[in-house]
Amino acid sequence: MLRQLTLDLGTPPPSTFDNFFAGANAELVTRLRELDNALAAGPVADRTFYLWGESGSGRTHLLQALVHEAPPGHARFAGPQSSLAAFGFDPRVALYAIDDCDALSAAQQIAVFNLFNEVRAHPTSALVAAGNAAPIGMTVREDLRTRLGWGLVFHLAPLPDEAKAAVLKHAARERGLMLADDVPAYLLTHFRRDMPSLMALLDALDRFSLEQKRAVTLPLLRTMLASPGVDERRAGSAAGSHAASSASSASSKIGPHG
Repeated sequence: MLRQLTLDLGTPPPSTFDNFFAGANAELVTRLRELDNALAAGPVADRTFYLWGESGSGRTHLLQALVHEAPPGHARFAGPQSSLAAFGFDPRVALYAIDDCDALSAAQQIAVFNLFNEVRAHPTSALVAAGNAAPIGMTVREDLRTRLGWGLVFHLAPLPDEAKAAVLKHAARERGLMLADDVPAYLLTHFRRDMPSLMALLDALDRFSLEQKRAVTLPLLRTMLASPGVDERRAGSAAGSHAASSASSASSKIGPHG
C-alpha cells in the first residue's frame, strides 16, 4: 500500500517579487518594486494603491513581498486576523500593506479609514490595500470604499492556461524534474486552477516521484492522487474556479477617482 501523502509540505518559501508569476501584471509588479525603493528616498507622488482580483490571483503574495523586501521595521502587514493596534499609524512605519479589506470587521474598517487619512497627511508613508472586488463593488463602509478608490487601482489578471502550464514546467525544471506534456494539461483540467494550488500539487508530485523513484508522468500523477493521504480539499475540482477565471477581464489600471 502506498504510504500516506499530504499536500501540507511545511513552511513555504517567503513571498517575493522574484517568485511572483507576473503575466499581464508586470506593470503592477514594477510599480510596487519602485514604491519600496522610492519611500526610502523621500516623499512619493503615488502613495495609495488598491489591488483586487479573485482568490489565488496573488494579492496576498504581492503584499507580503512588499513587506519582505522593505527594510526591517519599515513595513507592516495587517488583515482580518490582526488586532486593531496593527492598523494604527506609526511614523516609524513607511509602508502599510492591508489584506482582504472585504473581510475586515466594522472596527477594523474604521481603523483602516483613519489610517488612510494619516498616511495622506504624511508624504513619506504609503498604503497598499487588497480585496476581492473593485472599490465600487466593495461591501464595506462608504467612506472606506471611497478611500480605496482614491489612489491607483489595479486589477490582478489571472494567468491564462498556457502561461500556467509554462510556469509549471519552469518550476519543475528548477526542481530537476521533467514534466510530461500531458501532466500540466491534466492538472488544469481536473483540479483547482489558481497558482498556489497548482504549485502545491507540483511540490507534492516532486516528493512523490522521489519516493517512488519514478519519472513524473500522468500515470504517476494519477497514482499519487489515488493515495488515501492526499488532501482532496486542496486538490478539489476546478469547475468553480474555472468559471471565475473565464469571467475575469484583462489587467487594468485605473487612475485616481472616487
